[in-house]
Amino acid sequence: MTTPQNSDLNPDQFGLDTLGVRAGTLRSEFMEHSEALYLTSSFCFDNSAEAAHRFANAEEGFVYSRFTNPTVAMFQSRLAALEGGEACMAVASGMSAIMSLVMATLQAGDHIVSSQSIFGSTIQMFSGIFGRFGIETTYVDPTKPEAWRAAVKPNTKLFFLETPSNPLTEVSDIRAISAVAKEAGALLAVDNCFCTPILQRPLEHGADIVIHSATKHLDGQGRVLGGAIVGSRELIMGKVFPFVRQAGPTLSAFNAWVILKGMETLAIRMERHSASALTLATWLESHPNVERVYHPALPSHPQHAIAMRQQSGGGAIVSFVVRGASPEAQRANAWRVIDSTKVCSITGNLGDTRTTITHPSTTTHGRMTAEAKAVAGISEGLIRLAVGLESVADLQADLARGLDSCEI
Repeated sequence: MTTPQNSDLNPDQFGLDTLGVRAGTLRSEFMEHSEALYLTSSFCFDNSAEAAHRFANAEEGFVYSRFTNPTVAMFQSRLAALEGGEACMAVASGMSAIMSLVMATLQAGDHIVSSQSIFGSTIQMFSGIFGRFGIETTYVDPTKPEAWRAAVKPNTKLFFLETPSNPLTEVSDIRAISAVAKEAGALLAVDNCFCTPILQRPLEHGADIVIHSATKHLDGQGRVLGGAIVGSRELIMGKVFPFVRQAGPTLSAFNAWVILKGMETLAIRMERHSASALTLATWLESHPNVERVYHPALPSHPQHAIAMRQQSGGGAIVSFVVRGASPEAQRANAWRVIDSTKVCSITGNLGDTRTTITHPSTTTHGRMTAEAKAVAGISEGLIRLAVGLESVADLQADLARGLDSCEI
């Protein structure tokens, strides 16, 4: 029998550093210190009555790892504590989290208002997949609450945004957009992937739901995939859990265990990521071959004041535009910078201890139309840098190699 060891760890009485290490821990009768990894597809019952009660959700307990598993439950409890939410549902990836949220809360004929500055795959899901099933999406400027209000329809049921956005780190005023959502009777979901609860807690600013790609900073070392939805107990257990139980976008116990171990260092990693990213962003602003730099902690960032009000740090993402006489020349220079790196990893993932670098226009946002890229500000000269834990001096030298050789 597995029982909660830290059931008295009230999230309101402990700091995020402590919650990241201790919250949600379960210990078996063996009293293991590190979280146990429960690799089992199903769970046994003492008798038929107990089995019947658990299958009917009349009694708490583990049934089948498609929807209940002790290791996954620990991850869910820890993330809910960090975000200040009542409940959490873990799933296989960040995209699974978005899919599960929409499938659990919307139906044909409903309407989504979404930021236009979101991950390319999310746009493909909203317009390309859900659109086929009668769910309409309107995209708006994430920085203008009045644009959200203007987009509302009688059938609007969900507001969705990333803040900071991917890849331009646009910052949305969560509290202001929450007020609009409440007027419309819609749920507000915030993708908190870039900040994590260490730098930003959207529920405190009026969001109803927090979405995570646990693949990113929560794991922190680029090892496994995972996703999560955090919110009220009524929403998560009443709507999301039944969908996940039946549809099965399941987070594996092994992946949950890996992410749990990553979360133990989340607070110190986010502090270091943010400090290093700001140092590099400041240096990039001074480079003659850089046209524009985006990082929320820079005073030059358009939403700097909002970011500093609702975030405790700028985060790891630095996006910048290299100069070029034409879009083709900008792409050539961007690729030159990326291909000249020796320390940075050329990959589309982020949130890693290793710095990653990518060209959004041809990778993470490559499937967007040219018109959609233009609206979202995804130019051919744009580079997204996800700053890791390496020496800042080494990263600066790595970027300078290509930047100094750009053909302007």
